[in-house]
Amino acid sequence: MSAPVTLAVTRELQIPPYPFLFAEIIASNVGGAATLIGDPPNIMIGSLAGLSFNAFLLNVGPAAVLVLGAQVLMIHLLWGRATEATIENRLRVMTMNAPAAIVDLPLLVQSLAVLALVIMGLVFANRLHLQAATIAMGGAALLMLLDNWEHHRDKQADNVTKTLTEIEWITIFFFIGLFIVVRAVEVSGLLQILADRLVAATGANIARAGSAILWGSALLSALIDNIPFVATMIPLIKSAAPAFGVSGHVDPKEIEPLWWCLSLGACLGGNGTLVGASANLTIAGIAERNGIAFGFLKYTLYALPMTLVSILICQLYVWVRYF
Repeated sequence: MSAPVTLAVTRELQIPPYPFLFAEIIASNVGGAATLIGDPPNIMIGSLAGLSFNAFLLNVGPAAVLVLGAQVLMIHLLWGRATEATIENRLRVMTMNAPAAIVDLPLLVQSLAVLALVIMGLVFANRLHLQAATIAMGGAALLMLLDNWEHHRDKQADNVTKTLTEIEWITIFFFIGLFIVVRAVEVSGLLQILADRLVAATGANIARAGSAILWGSALLSALIDNIPFVATMIPLIKSAAPAFGVSGHVDPKEIEPLWWCLSLGACLGGNGTLVGASANLTIAGIAERNGIAFGFLKYTLYALPMTLVSILICQLYVWVRYF
C-alpha cells in the first residue's frame, strides 16, 4: 500500500524514488520482526511454539527498534543528500488533498475499528484462551458482516463472493502443502537427525545454538524465501529442545531464546536479497511496472552489508539479554 503513495509523492518532489522504496523494504521486514502478526515467519513460530503476542513484543521488539535505528542512519548516510527537495516542490506536496482519495468512508471506519479489536484480541489472547488464527478469522467475519449489513439481500451474495475471490488462495494452499511436506519430513526422522547434529555441533550449549540459528537463519533466508525455511526449522528446534533443557526436562521458557533467534534471523535476513521476503518482491514489482529499475544485483550490494550489520546487532542483543 505504501509503494504507490511513495511514487506519487516522489514524483511531485522530483527526487529519485529508489531510496524511499529501498527504505520501505528494510523497514517492513525489521518492523515485521517486532510482533506476532508483523511477518509470516513470526505467525508460524508463535502458532506452532505457543508464543503470545506480548512475548514477541517484549523480547523481539527491543531488538527491532535498535536495528531500525541503525538502518535509518545507514540509509541517511547513503542517500540523505540525494533526497533533498526544493521548497516549491515541498509546498506542492503539502497542498495535495489526501482525504479526497478515500472513496468509502464508512468502510474505512469499520475496518479501523475491527483492526483495533483484532489487535486487542491478540494482546489478550492468552487470557481469552483463543488462538491467533481464531481472532483473525473472527475479525474478518465481523468486517464482512458489517460491510454487508447495508446491502440488500440480492446483493449480499455477490458482495461476499467478490470478497472471497480476492483472497490469496494460492498462498493459503501453498502453506497447506508446505506444512504437509514438512510434517512428512519430520515423521521420516530426518529432522531428528539434523537436530542431533545441531546439538553435537554446539555441544548442547544453548548460547552457541542460538548464535548458529540466528546467523544460519539470516544467511539462508537471504537466499531462499524465509517462510519455507522457518516451516522446516520449527520442528527441528522442537526435536532438539530436550538436549537444551537445563532442568532435565523440556521447559518452554528455557528454549525461548532459540525462537527469538529464529525470528530475528529469518525476518531480518529476508532483507539480504530481493528473493528473501515477500515485501522485497512486491515493491520491486511495483517499481518495475512504473519504469524504475530495481535489479537484483544493485539491491543486494546495498542490502546485504546492512543486513549483516543488523544481525550483528541482534547477536549482541541476545548475548546480553539471554546468554
